[in-house]
Amino acid sequence: MRSAPTILHLDMDAFYASVEQASKPSLRGKAVIVGGLGPRGVVATASYEARVHGVHSAMPMSQARRLAPNAAYLVPRFTLYRSISDQVMALLRALSPLVEPLSLDEAFVDLEAGGTAWDERSARLVGAKLRADIRAVTGLTGSVGLAASKMLAKIASEQAKPDGLVVIEPGTERAMLEPMPVRTLPGVGPATGDHLRRAGIHTVGEIAEAGEDELVRLLGKAHGHALYAMALARDDRPVVAERETKSVSVEDTYDVDIHDRVRVGLEVQRLADRCVRRLRGAGLSGRTIVLKVRRYDFSTLTRSETLRGPTDDPAVVREAAARLLDSVDTTGGVRLLGVGVSGLADYTQEDLFAQAAGGAGEEVAEAEESESASEPRPEVPVERRWSAGHDVRHTEYGHGWVQGSGLGRVTVRFETPGSSPGRVKTFRGDDPALEAADPLPLVEAPPDLPEPMRPPEEPPPRPLEG
Repeated sequence: MRSAPTILHLDMDAFYASVEQASKPSLRGKAVIVGGLGPRGVVATASYEARVHGVHSAMPMSQARRLAPNAAYLVPRFTLYRSISDQVMALLRALSPLVEPLSLDEAFVDLEAGGTAWDERSARLVGAKLRADIRAVTGLTGSVGLAASKMLAKIASEQAKPDGLVVIEPGTERAMLEPMPVRTLPGVGPATGDHLRRAGIHTVGEIAEAGEDELVRLLGKAHGHALYAMALARDDRPVVAERETKSVSVEDTYDVDIHDRVRVGLEVQRLADRCVRRLRGAGLSGRTIVLKVRRYDFSTLTRSETLRGPTDDPAVVREAAARLLDSVDTTGGVRLLGVGVSGLADYTQEDLFAQAAGGAGEEVAEAEESESASEPRPEVPVERRWSAGHDVRHTEYGHGWVQGSGLGRVTVRFETPGSSPGRVKTFRGDDPALEAADPLPLVEAPPDLPEPMRPPEEPPPRPLEG
């Protein structure tokens, strides 16, 4: 472990909900919950105002509604979240070539590798400037942790929330960790935590006191060794700039169980096509096709088939997924389906086209046309779907967002990120003056991204050896 707190962990504060509050003036300072709004939806992010009521991520949306009935419930806008994440990650890459993204709103940075920090003072200056740059470019806040290891930097950013900066100085780690609950350590989830509690171990200090042999006896060799090392603040994991993608997958959870076997098959085909589009978008192919089925009783089955070589052919993936579905009993209903591809490569093996029955060339052409072919014909009236929180534009009233819809009506609040809280109007769901719109930027004219950061002063020269 290094001798200076030069590993930085950034965690944006309640990211999805904060983006929604920043883009919707009427929601600032109010409880906002983002996630799936169907009967089986889960909370993706809750604003700090919603967390006061006990709402947290991964909670069933039905439970969140009981805890915070007056909150604003919104469907995610991932295109906007990704664009803001790109801005934040660009700021991080200006600090160091070693940036390890963990999600859209979280990443590690090795400041020492970037030459931007070498001691506690320079690291603190970098962290403070980063937080200011994030606010200037995105209008949002992030919490920063600085420490000599990844584990400690992440713990520090948790302590810094919301909108703060915490530095753990080398030499203080053990004293800081000892009184903390065992769940503080990465890899200690509810099951491991309960197992340790039953053994009389409640704090990180008690993990260290128990000794490595006892932890191995309780948790097994690998987990016991790792947990003992973490309790002693030992963590030599490097910041890894590029994480290898192991699989590409898509899945859908259905509001109502699907009982019709034909419908299940059609859903699997649709998911296979989506998976291939994502695969091709990443410039990848894969050898192993995976089907995931969660049944009415919450039992989850996975089936896989490995091909002779990697493919990104939608016909091949669809046919393999269909074969896998044939081996699954869906009697009683299906609540979730997923299709994935693993064993990834950055090339395809052309002879795999022959694996698609009935002539793969024709099927590929059909697959490429299927998206446009499935669009409704102009002469067929189709009811438009308005998702809560998504952007719209009205020819008379301008830009707004959907507050709610149903019974052939849609309610819109007209406001923009830079305006005052706007007025609300209700329209027919098929009103020709209302159309979907792209999100507006949170900051009207964000400043240029900074040049790679340079230290405020040169590090002291190393003493000569000998």
